[in-house]
Amino acid sequence: MTISSASTLIIPVENQVRELDAKLLLACIAAERGFPVVIGSRAFVHFEAASLPRGIYLAKSMRSLSNSMFRILRMLGHEIVAWEEEALVHPPADTYYSLRMSPTTIGNVSHVFAWGQENVDLLRQYPQLPENLPIHLTGNPRGDILRPEMRDYFAAEVEKLRQLYGDFILINTNFTDVNPFIPNVGLYIPTKDGDKKSRRGQAGIGMSEEFAEGLWYHKKAILEDFRQLIPALEKAFPDMTIVVRPHPSENFQVYHDIAAQCQRVKVTNEGNVIPWLLASKTMVHNGCTTGLEAYALGVPAISYLATFNAFYDYEFQGLPTRLSYQSFNFSELQDTLSGILSGQLGVAGGDERQQLIDYYLAAQNERLASERIVDVLEESGYNQSQPPASPIPVYLAGWVLANLKSALTQLNMRRPGPNRQSYHDHRFPEISVDQIEQKIARFGSLLNRFDSIKVKQHSRHVFRIHA
Repeated sequence: MTISSASTLIIPVENQVRELDAKLLLACIAAERGFPVVIGSRAFVHFEAASLPRGIYLAKSMRSLSNSMFRILRMLGHEIVAWEEEALVHPPADTYYSLRMSPTTIGNVSHVFAWGQENVDLLRQYPQLPENLPIHLTGNPRGDILRPEMRDYFAAEVEKLRQLYGDFILINTNFTDVNPFIPNVGLYIPTKDGDKKSRRGQAGIGMSEEFAEGLWYHKKAILEDFRQLIPALEKAFPDMTIVVRPHPSENFQVYHDIAAQCQRVKVTNEGNVIPWLLASKTMVHNGCTTGLEAYALGVPAISYLATFNAFYDYEFQGLPTRLSYQSFNFSELQDTLSGILSGQLGVAGGDERQQLIDYYLAAQNERLASERIVDVLEESGYNQSQPPASPIPVYLAGWVLANLKSALTQLNMRRPGPNRQSYHDHRFPEISVDQIEQKIARFGSLLNRFDSIKVKQHSRHVFRIHA
């Protein structure tokens, strides 16, 4: 088999700090097993869609927002496989289906990779699931990165962070719904006075009005709790630095304003969250996926629930909250933090928590999730041949649509004000071939493989990886 006969695996990355390391591991494993891989910024991969060899596009969601892109990809002759990036922290099933699933979008998908059994169960109950769509219980590459044997991948970064910040409490925020980097990615398009309008933002598309409005007010109240919490923690723990790490899609200004009034508060979103968790003494969040990541890494975490709503905090964001200590006021939080910092409390434990993470997260040991995903691609014959070509009229229509969509997106990126380009660069900063090669070398030294892997710049923000 020659490399050119295999389907190209196309891996788009939206949030570099959150996704790139895990997707790079998957890319290396696929390349090692004969797949040519294209990986890079999601927006810039889409710009190249019409010029890439026919292959398999790996989608991170199946939302209605992807309908037009999925249709174009299929017209160009690409097949689509998918996982659900937000599967670990999701709303109740009826809201999840309307928010994260679209019958049209999922109808274009050939295979789905599930994080764990809970994800499989949820997907199989979707009323409009295509009858023969295979759902594979593989785990997810982001789970691979959490495994004990991967810890040393971040060792140099952990050491650097400890030298830079000393002993620190990490605060992770996830308030994109009410504090978005650009206005239209939140739940609602905000007015100048910060109130909401009836017009939905990207995060609210697919939610019922009742769910969206309730969530907006709830998140707004929690954001206010965290604005008060940050300076209060600095005062209560004078020997600790407080590091605030906002969600990549948030507007950081609110936190910079707080830090400006404090001595030992630092605001940053640099790099993957995992070295930050490993370097920290403990982490405070509110229903954030990092609560699960902390638990898997053996880092004590606390969910701060000063504003509490059982529906949103347990039914929606229950998993990371249940895997963490829970504090319902500042006094409780202070006591729990003191116990952790003095060494009296370790990670929140117990059989119930272990059963919970086992239900949600597969491939915590034995073969990597990335290997299991590539197994499925091989079993489906993608390593032997490309997907069949579309009829010429269909392909040409797809080519025109792809280039038109690309031109419109690039026009949008250049609009004045907080635009798509600044949002893109915020979530996918410039990265070089050298930096990617260094990441691959770190994986290689840990796993004793990937010596044959080569990286080439394909275009701006897009790279080719092959053996």
